[in-house]
Amino acid sequence: MQFHHHGYVSGDPRVQPAAGVGLDRPDELPNEVDVLIVGAGPAGMIAAAQLSQFPGVVTRIVDRRDGRLAIGQADGIQPRSVETFQAFGFAGRIAEEAYRITEMCFWHPDPADPARIVRGERPPDDPDGISEFPHLIVNQARVLDYFAEYMARSPSRMVPDYGYEFRGLVRSDDHVTVTLVRTAGDRAGQEKVVRARYVLGADGARSRVRESIGCTMRGDSAFHAWGVMDVLAVTDFPDIRLKCAIQSGAGGSILLIPREGGHLFRMYVDLGETDPDTHHEVRSTTIDQIVARAQEILRPYTLDVRDVAWHSVYEVGHRLTDRFDDVTAEEAGTRTPRVFIAGDACHTHSAKAGQGMNVSMQDGFNLAWKLGYVLSGRSPESLLATYSAERQVVAQNLIDFDKEWSALMARRPEDADDPGQLAQFYVRTTEFLFGFMTQYAPSMIVAEPTHQALAAGFVVGKRFKSVRVVRVADANPVHLGHEHRADGRWRVYAFADEESSALAAWAEGVAGQIPADVVEVKAVYQQRQAEVDISTVPTLFLPRTGPFDLIDHEQVFATHPDEDIFEQRGVDRRGAVVVVRPDQYVAAVLPLDAPEELVAFFRQHLLTEG
Repeated sequence: MQFHHHGYVSGDPRVQPAAGVGLDRPDELPNEVDVLIVGAGPAGMIAAAQLSQFPGVVTRIVDRRDGRLAIGQADGIQPRSVETFQAFGFAGRIAEEAYRITEMCFWHPDPADPARIVRGERPPDDPDGISEFPHLIVNQARVLDYFAEYMARSPSRMVPDYGYEFRGLVRSDDHVTVTLVRTAGDRAGQEKVVRARYVLGADGARSRVRESIGCTMRGDSAFHAWGVMDVLAVTDFPDIRLKCAIQSGAGGSILLIPREGGHLFRMYVDLGETDPDTHHEVRSTTIDQIVARAQEILRPYTLDVRDVAWHSVYEVGHRLTDRFDDVTAEEAGTRTPRVFIAGDACHTHSAKAGQGMNVSMQDGFNLAWKLGYVLSGRSPESLLATYSAERQVVAQNLIDFDKEWSALMARRPEDADDPGQLAQFYVRTTEFLFGFMTQYAPSMIVAEPTHQALAAGFVVGKRFKSVRVVRVADANPVHLGHEHRADGRWRVYAFADEESSALAAWAEGVAGQIPADVVEVKAVYQQRQAEVDISTVPTLFLPRTGPFDLIDHEQVFATHPDEDIFEQRGVDRRGAVVVVRPDQYVAAVLPLDAPEELVAFFRQHLLTEG
C-alpha cells in the first residue's frame, strides 16, 4: 500500500482523500446523476465500489430495503472472487472470518445396507494448485459490508441510498428518466424522478429494470425441488464441518456446506421431483418437513436441529436473457446502450454450484470500469457494447455447467454408472468452479492472440494468473498480480530481455505515448533482486507522483529465488509485454521489440494520449 505521497498520513491509510463528488456529496439522492445503480446486491455493490474510484463521475446506488442486508442467501466465495477482493483490499480480512474449504467428502449408500450412508471419496478442494487464493464460505451480507466500507473510504465517499424502489424508466438519446418510490421513512410512498446518463439494473431475478427494457428470461425448470436451511444442530455425523455431497439409498441427497463461525452449517436437502401442473405447491414445505427429510437421508446418523437462522424452498431453474443491455438485435451497431442489467437479473440457476454471487460480481466489475472510462472521457461509448458481448457467453457457460451438476446431484445412486461419478465431475471441473475458465473473445479491448507464444502462461482473454516476484527497491517478495488494485487503471507488465537492452529501447518508444494516469507500467527483470541496479532502470518504471513530484520505486520487480516467473508462465527470454485490463483480464501479449504495437492497442479504446 502506498501513501504519504501527498503529505504525511497519520490516520488509516485505507481512507483515501476525498475528491470530485466526494468533496461535497449531497446526502439526498440528486435529481441528475451519471450512473444510477438499482439494487445493492453483489453485482450492484461491486459496480458501485469500482465507480467510487472515478470521483468525477456522479454515481448513486439505490435499494428498496431500508438498510443493510442482515442475512443473505448466497455464501460460496470462489477463489476468483477472493482474488477480486484482493484488488479491493479486503481479501485477508474476509478470509479471517470465513470458513475455508480444503476438501470435499462424498457419501454414498452402504453396499451392504443401502439404508445407511458411508463415506466414499474425499478429494482435496484444489488438487492441482489452480489458485493461491482460498475457497471460502461467508455470508453474502458480509461481502456487501466490505464493499460498502470500500465505497465510503473512496474519493467519492459513496454510500447506498436505501429506501427507494424502482418503478419504471423512459429512455432518450442521451439520458434515462427513472421513476423511484420511497419505501421507508416519513416520505414513504412519494415518487422521486432521477435523470441518469446510464442505468444498471442489479435488482434480482424479478428485475423490473429488465422488464422495462423488454428483456425476457428464457430457459426451463427441472421440476425438482430443494429445501435449504442454515441451522445450529447437534449431530453425530462425523463430517459436519466438511463440505459434503451425500446421496442416500433411501432416495434423496444433501449438499452440506459448513458456515463461518465454527457451528453454523447449511444443508441443501433434496425434496424430490415436482409435478409440472402443481409444482409451485412445494413452496409450502415447512422447515419441520425439510429437517425430517434431512434426518432420513443422513441415516444412521442423527440430526437434532436446535435453531434455524434461515430457510427457503426453491426449484431448479436455468434461465438467461438474450442480451444484457437495452440494445435489441435490430438496433445492434446503430446505437450504444443506456441501460444494463447484471447478476440474477440476467441469469438464474441452482445455488448448489456456488456460482451465483461469484458470477454476478464479475458482471458488475466488468461493466463498472467501462462506464467510468466513458463518462470520464477516456474511451468512446462503443466500449460499452463489449459488456453484453463478454458476459452473456459466461452466463451461458454457467447454466450449461449447472444443468449437469444439478442433474448429477439429483440422480439416484442406483441410476449412476459409477458411484464416484459426482466426485469425478467435481474434480474435473475445479477450474470452472473456481471461476477461472472465463476467456473473453478478441474485441477493441482484447487483442488477437497473435503473440501468445511470447507469454504462454498469460492467456489472452483470461485473468492474469499471479506468480511471486521480488520488489527490487525493498527486496520484499510479493505476488505480482496482488499489486493490481481496483483503482480503474490498466497495467502493463514489461518482461525484460536478458541484457535489458530491448527493455530500455521499448521504454523509450512508449514514454509519452500512453496516458500515465490510467496506465501503470511495471518492469519484471530476469535477474535476482540484488543483481538489478535500480539506478539503471528506465525512468518510465520510476514514475513521479503527488504534488511533491516524488519517485515511485515500487514498479520494478525481479525473479523470486524459488519461483522464476519467466519459467512459471512461459515468458520468452527475449522479453514480452503483457497488458492487463482494470478487471484483471489479460488484454494482450505483445513483443518487447515493437513498442508501436502497444501504442496502437491503446489507441483503439483510449481517447486521450500522453
